[in-house]
Amino acid sequence: MLAVQRRDAIAQRIRAEGRVLVTELAAELAITQETVRRDLDALEEAGIARRVHGGAVSAERVSLVESAVDDRVAQNASGKRRIADLAATRLVALGATSLVVDAGTTTAAFAEALVQRWPQHVGARLVVATHAPAVADILSRHPAIEVHVIGGRLRQLTGAAVGAQTLLAIQAMSPDVVVLGTNGLDAAGLTTPDPEEAAVKAAIVASGRRVACLADGSKIGASTLCRFATLGDLDVVVTDARPDAVLAAAFEDAGTEVHVA
Repeated sequence: MLAVQRRDAIAQRIRAEGRVLVTELAAELAITQETVRRDLDALEEAGIARRVHGGAVSAERVSLVESAVDDRVAQNASGKRRIADLAATRLVALGATSLVVDAGTTTAAFAEALVQRWPQHVGARLVVATHAPAVADILSRHPAIEVHVIGGRLRQLTGAAVGAQTLLAIQAMSPDVVVLGTNGLDAAGLTTPDPEEAAVKAAIVASGRRVACLADGSKIGASTLCRFATLGDLDVVVTDARPDAVLAAAFEDAGTEVHVA
């Protein structure tokens, strides 16, 4: 196979799967790992890929661009519902009585699932704080869920409150569980494009006794501008995509539970 044909095949694989590993490509294409690295370097120069530890990801998954929350609702909706259902089921079984829920489309799906699964009787009171009005609106439909809306400057793009007021409110909390969304999840941790949202997410992580991240397959292997948590900060990740070997090893090293819906 000519180099140009080989690189075209690798580019197609990156576009289809979002991520490739040097070791896997070398074995599948019967070439050396050094040749794979040169091919990935060439694809990075062409703007097709971004080199990461152990391989490369699609350049489209490494971005400062944020999609509006309304645009993201329909993206992988079935996967987000499966994640939400599994996370809500596990939370009810855990018996937590206080939560902080992050903004995002997957966390909004989690709120919907929680409203369906949380017991209706008075003794099953659950206190939930969130800086996302849309999430608060969903949770307020349940008679046994007490909702606290965290204030701040509302980012219309994501529907999340940010800023000093938001940070102070979160830093004063110590919930049983925090439920996070993320724009990117790789072996180095969690990322989001906006610095103010990253600061809020970092505060949410620091506040919780137990930290759960909900991330559909489009977030796995992606990386954006601002890192707000490492894998070691997470107790649980719920996703709809099985992690590749590199990320699975990173989860194991960090002691993070992974559940695939």
